[in-house]
Amino acid sequence: MSLVLDSSATLAWIYSEESTPAIRDLFDRITAEGAWVPSLWRLEVANVLQISVRHSRHDAAFRNETLADLALLPIAQDPHTDQQVWSATMQLAERHKLTLYDAAYLELALRRALPLATLDDELRTAAAAEGVSVLGI
Repeated sequence: MSLVLDSSATLAWIYSEESTPAIRDLFDRITAEGAWVPSLWRLEVANVLQISVRHSRHDAAFRNETLADLALLPIAQDPHTDQQVWSATMQLAERHKLTLYDAAYLELALRRALPLATLDDELRTAAAAEGVSVLGI
């Protein structure tokens, strides 16, 4: 596995109007080399897709097809995310004024010594401060 993928980068790939050549290249890399995600990633991505159905941005068929496409990618869920929440993740959230959700991606990147793929500016800043490589997406 070559990187840690967050929900913001995932959603930019899903929604073509938010996608860029760099995001498409990122997902080519994920297809070839895989990615790690914290256990909350599936909930975050599915929640955005579900809310988008509710607000008629797209229909349930799009949501279901998108989740099926994501399930085909070599994206591994980290089995230890929950064990870090009350310690390392909380400390990162506090130090960088991040949500615990965002801090979970940073904690995973730190623990696995992998670069982080995110479009979130605050998370990118915190990652740089912690010495985590942030992909130029």
